[in-house]
Amino acid sequence: MTAPLLHYRAWQGEFRRPICSVWPIARVALCVLLRRKLFWVLYSFAMLLFLMFFFGYYLFAWAESRPELAKIQIGKANPSQQQVQEFFRKTRGILNGGQDTFSVFFSYQGAMVIVTLALAGSTLVGGDFASRGLPFYLAKPISRWHYIGGKCLAVAVVVMLMTTVPALGLYGQHAFDDWEYAVNPDYFLDYGLSRSPAGLPLLLGVLGHGCIFAVVLSLLLVATASWMRRTIPLIMVWMSLFFFLRLVARLLVEGLKYDVRWRLLDLWNDMCLVGQWCLSIDHEGIRPLPQPEYWEAGVALAGVCIACLIYLSRRTRAVEVVR
Repeated sequence: MTAPLLHYRAWQGEFRRPICSVWPIARVALCVLLRRKLFWVLYSFAMLLFLMFFFGYYLFAWAESRPELAKIQIGKANPSQQQVQEFFRKTRGILNGGQDTFSVFFSYQGAMVIVTLALAGSTLVGGDFASRGLPFYLAKPISRWHYIGGKCLAVAVVVMLMTTVPALGLYGQHAFDDWEYAVNPDYFLDYGLSRSPAGLPLLLGVLGHGCIFAVVLSLLLVATASWMRRTIPLIMVWMSLFFFLRLVARLLVEGLKYDVRWRLLDLWNDMCLVGQWCLSIDHEGIRPLPQPEYWEAGVALAGVCIACLIYLSRRTRAVEVVR
């Protein structure tokens, strides 16, 4: 029987290399996630912090220009006018669009990112292992690295939407207020505001900070979701990696006065340290102290990423495509 009688149609499109399959895999995973109402609820909560930074700058600038607001009394506290003005000035300094603004924003945004990824892990990755969807991908003319790359790309897009995109919005806000902010690297030094860089160096630092989060969290989530396929075990392990290890690291360093390198157990702190290096923040200005060196945090994150890649390689290699 010939091909036309079987109603087969020849492929009319353009054949592409297998590496191009990374984006369709990521697109399908994102489409499944974006259909979930819970994701949009969590994303809306994450954007509340962005709105606080966005409108907080104008709010505190207005409050600083109104001396009568310095006479307020909160409960039994009766701060002096000078103390209130100093509070407004310091808060506005954090929101002025410098390196401290983005460092604080990325650090505070972490809680919602971790919670969102914990709930999205089983949807993006775990379901392929639980429902035997992975053999469908590997039966195609692609390698396991294309599958891993597609899933990591999907997670990275989610992380970027919650961290880097809002941070770029804050950068654009200050750039529209004063165009010199975007073109003059010495903008803050010239006006005596701070030692923070501006312009292109600051923009590259923001992008670098976001890329650190995207790369590390995508590899870590895909590896964790391929190990713990169900939602509840995944949430427990995922939260332990960040919140429990954070408590252990603080107890060892701040409570028991162990060596500062024990703080490297805190993966979120490690990502923030490398991100602060991208933003050119002085190591002595990091809080809380003491902190490990920037390069030590980078080595720790590199080790975690390599371990995740090794595990994912062995995990996908063990999948039976033909049974």
